[in-house]
Amino acid sequence: MPSASLTSSSLASPLATPDAPACGVPSHVRDWVAGWAVSRGASDPRTQPWGWTLDVGQPTQVARHVVVEADAERVRDAAAQAQGQGWWLKVFLPGSCAEPEALVGQWLGDAWAFDSAAFLMSVELTPTEPGALPPGYQLRTWTQGGVVRVLVAAPDGSLAARGQAGLAGDVAVPDQILTTPAHQRRGLGSVVVRSLQQQALTAGASRAVLGATTEGRALYESLGWRAHTAFASAFRASGE
Repeated sequence: MPSASLTSSSLASPLATPDAPACGVPSHVRDWVAGWAVSRGASDPRTQPWGWTLDVGQPTQVARHVVVEADAERVRDAAAQAQGQGWWLKVFLPGSCAEPEALVGQWLGDAWAFDSAAFLMSVELTPTEPGALPPGYQLRTWTQGGVVRVLVAAPDGSLAARGQAGLAGDVAVPDQILTTPAHQRRGLGSVVVRSLQQQALTAGASRAVLGATTEGRALYESLGWRAHTAFASAFRASGE
């Protein structure tokens, strides 16, 4: 079956929506897929009957399938098209789900393992100040190739915290946000997230969506983000 690309201009297009039950595909998932592809420099997402496929081209992630409205048939179909190590599956069950790994694991079998829990979250963007940094720290921001980037430099010039966000139409997808161990517990993560939100708003985005870890979820909720559902993040641990 020929596949179609999902771009920032086709988020609402029938070509961007895989075959799904009548309840449809949550728009937040489409937004996340489109913006994540920009952030990571991945291929345009290709529409599949069960979701999308993205080529990533990294040693630890060759490509990924995103499965929506997941059931046993849809997950197994996607897994059958993910042979070899380095393939990932992001699996969204119908409706809100707190712990999808147990059910998805039954469908996938022993060749697959699970990463840490992940949560799909969103926020409407409004003007915001980044907040104050500790003395001696510096905040730098720039946008290149549709990706907003934020760097917090430590007093000695080394990396203290960083983050980026892919821009896809009016959506921003924050990604790869981290604070180095020596600089944690100083509010740097909040400064990075707020800075990304403000820079994305300035660039024309009106909302933001991301996939958060359990630890990240607490930070984002403190900044006004809303968690919609957990999703399973599986990777092929065996090429067999």
